[in-house]
Amino acid sequence: MEKEVVRCPWCGSDPVYVRYHDEEWGRHVTDDRTLFEFLVLEGAQAGLSWISILRRREGYRKAFHEFDVAKVAAMTGEDVERLMGYDGIIRNRRKISSTITNAQLFIGIQHEFGSFYKYLCTFFDCQLPVVNHPQTLAEIPVTSPESDAIAKDMYRRGFRFFGSTICYAFLQATGFVDDHITSCHCKS
Repeated sequence: MEKEVVRCPWCGSDPVYVRYHDEEWGRHVTDDRTLFEFLVLEGAQAGLSWISILRRREGYRKAFHEFDVAKVAAMTGEDVERLMGYDGIIRNRRKISSTITNAQLFIGIQHEFGSFYKYLCTFFDCQLPVVNHPQTLAEIPVTSPESDAIAKDMYRRGFRFFGSTICYAFLQATGFVDDHITSCHCKS
């Protein structure tokens, strides 16, 4: 008899969610392109379910140049209008426009710190990932002192759709924080 694989309950049995949980969520990301991808996706998710964004991920890749930050930063108002008619993404003008602005600001951080990854690391005490030990979903926080500080600094720089709760989800997704429940097979 096969032993059942234990996962974090939030992914349920949806194959898209299960694959994302098992192959990506909580894996430490150091690559700026992937960090930018999650920045875009987490911002798009604001006010929506994460699964609705995961199901449109390919649409976001097509709409935003495979998450090439320089190409996204060069997008114009004409691109915003074109994307308002594109079914592959959430058609929210403010979110689309903020993606372009956030790309420009992301590049500014890369120039200032050498990479967006290095910028994020300045908010942590050299100990990555931060490993929490939740037994249940109810024990997983929605923000942290680090997400508060990062979101505040990014807001000051002009980023939008990236408050502390979204930032914390970004940190979980990109493995800066390990919030897999302790019985999960993906736990560090």
